Amino acid sequence: MSAAGLVTHRQRPGTASGVVFLSLEDETGIINVVVWPKLLERYRREVLGSRILRVRGKLQNVEGVCHLVAERIDCLDAWLAELDSHSRDFC
Repeated sequence: MSAAGLVTHRQRPGTASGVVFLSLEDETGIINVVVWPKLLERYRREVLGSRILRVRGKLQNVEGVCHLVAERIDCLDAWLAELDSHSRDFC
């Protein structure tokens, strides 16, 4: 499975043995991502510094809680430069 979105949260709890938890958000909602320490070694720059990510991995559902266990991570920050963003003012 693949998911992409804005990184809204990064967490690296001291009790999680080096695991990083990310939240990605797009127009459809939020997905939680688990990044194991071995993968973090490979994708550290992307995980800790990117604003938009694409994550490929396996969807896991444990007791009704879904998250994406990352296997590959790509930075999509270059897409931000392509956005033609204008505010929509209604006043």
